[in-house]
Amino acid sequence: MRLLKQEGAGLDAVSIQEIYLGLRAGFEANKIMYTPNCVSFSEIQEAVELGVHINLDNLSMLEKFGSTYGGSVPICIRLNPHIMAGGNANISVGHIDSKFGISIHQLRHVCRIVEHYNMTVIGLHMHTGSDIIDPDVFIRGAELLYDASELFPDLKFLDFGSGFKVSYQESDLVTEIEIIGQRIAESFQAFCEKNNRDLELWFEPGKFIVSEAGKLLVTTNVVKQTTSTVFVGVDSGQNHLLRPMFYNAHHEIENVSNPDGEKKLYSIVGNICESDTLGHDRLLNEVREGDLLAISNAGAYGFSMSNQYNARLRPAEVLIFNGEARLIRRRETLEDLTRTEIELPELCVTESESELAEIG
Repeated sequence: MRLLKQEGAGLDAVSIQEIYLGLRAGFEANKIMYTPNCVSFSEIQEAVELGVHINLDNLSMLEKFGSTYGGSVPICIRLNPHIMAGGNANISVGHIDSKFGISIHQLRHVCRIVEHYNMTVIGLHMHTGSDIIDPDVFIRGAELLYDASELFPDLKFLDFGSGFKVSYQESDLVTEIEIIGQRIAESFQAFCEKNNRDLELWFEPGKFIVSEAGKLLVTTNVVKQTTSTVFVGVDSGQNHLLRPMFYNAHHEIENVSNPDGEKKLYSIVGNICESDTLGHDRLLNEVREGDLLAISNAGAYGFSMSNQYNARLRPAEVLIFNGEARLIRRRETLEDLTRTEIELPELCVTESESELAEIG
């Protein structure tokens, strides 16, 4: 995050803990947008005290916020544009059945709340989903924000969210940033000129920036031949990279130990007690026990979604910076696994309880 800060980026945080991590990394509070959903009002109040931008996405919290702060704390409002976008239902968040945002059809109610409490709305926000390759999706969403913006005279910015698609395999279509950038810029400039407004345009390209920057390195424990499949069992699994099982996402896998080996068909699986397939029916250079495999696109939703299932420990993280490998997170230990546990005094077992235990 410090490297991104040096490049001029701000942060979009969805929890109070992410806000604290951003502040710890050196970001100023006014460079952090807080976009929660389904959180307690007390968490929102804590974010207000920290001085970050507040982005509200439901009517209940909007009304509580207005009755508490009035117009003394400016806010952004997240709207649901009812646009189905993205690669699948799990990563599309702007459709009518999504839990995110306030329906674009509830704007009249929003305005009543804002006017009643004399609230100051400085931003409008939308996010339709991920893996968007069609510029028209952004244009359609932009037009909805343009129309809505006429209702809020204090606006300073419009936030179009994200959804830029990166390449997960060689044949993938990707978001053409230059084309979308040109079309959105032209549309946004025309809107500002027509309405005599000087607004900022915000995007949240997090995954687009970091996804391809990360790889998960795993070691082959076993090569297991069954009646139908050759499995490559590695020292990792969905406990370290959840996306393949959670989103049915494709992540390229490469045998870096045997780059010139004969191509063979494998299914790469993990070592936890689940069907944790990392890659099904993949052509890899011949894999031998002990070989190192590299799994691509682990920079986004990789470590942050990892867990300690089966009491497996999370791996170290290494940053390649100016051509030098630097350890930035050490490998977990058994002590890390148990350090939040609280030991209770040894329980005294009475004779009658012992007898019952034996009977049981």
